[in-house]
Amino acid sequence: MLKSAIFNNMESLGQGLAWGFSNREDGNMSLFYGESNNSLGNREKFLRTLGIDYKDLVCAKQIHSNQIRYVSDSDKGKGALSYDTALADTDALITNKKGLPLAIFTADCLSIFLYAETIPALGLVHAGREGTRENIVSETIIQMQKRFNLKAEDLKACFGPAIRSCCYEVGRDFKDFGYGLIKRDSRYYIDLIEANKKQILDRGIKKENIRVCGICTSCENDRFFSFRKEGRSSGRMISAAMLK
Repeated sequence: MLKSAIFNNMESLGQGLAWGFSNREDGNMSLFYGESNNSLGNREKFLRTLGIDYKDLVCAKQIHSNQIRYVSDSDKGKGALSYDTALADTDALITNKKGLPLAIFTADCLSIFLYAETIPALGLVHAGREGTRENIVSETIIQMQKRFNLKAEDLKACFGPAIRSCCYEVGRDFKDFGYGLIKRDSRYYIDLIEANKKQILDRGIKKENIRVCGICTSCENDRFFSFRKEGRSSGRMISAAMLK
């Protein structure tokens, strides 16, 4: 079985980056959702495999928005040991500071890693259906281009595990979702991967610089947490990245 922690070793985004995503075997990584008694220990063990100190982690209180936050050295450790100290109302983190690990937490939503090796600069995006509808990854790329003076061709993107269109049925209130909405037998399904891939391509990132892990968290619920399958008791995976 593929260990998610070493996904970065299989398909590197480039030099100078530590990154990876956890799976169910690594345990719940959230301090807010699911059974969290062992979450700090789970974080410490998993992040050690990436060369990241769990106490330095920068986390956000994700609200399914398109709100983006630039992370500086003064933010180091926010949300690392307590959910209350995490950055408020944020769903994407960007930085150009080395040694500053970013994290988002998912259980069906899509994590997106953005990396410009030549700058260097890093972005980490939490893209659920609401954030995707509000173009969060596109807005994150725009913010990275402005703040770090980078070009689209500088960027590479990788998608973490997420619920796929095979399992992600939504109500008719999402019939105006736009690109990524699929209709089958009078039912509506969302493809978060295709929707976010289009946003990335529309911002000028090359197709060959986009990588998708191909995992459906609902289909593979034995390996990954899935809110759709488990409800409010579901734990969360971590997607973490740090410039070295």
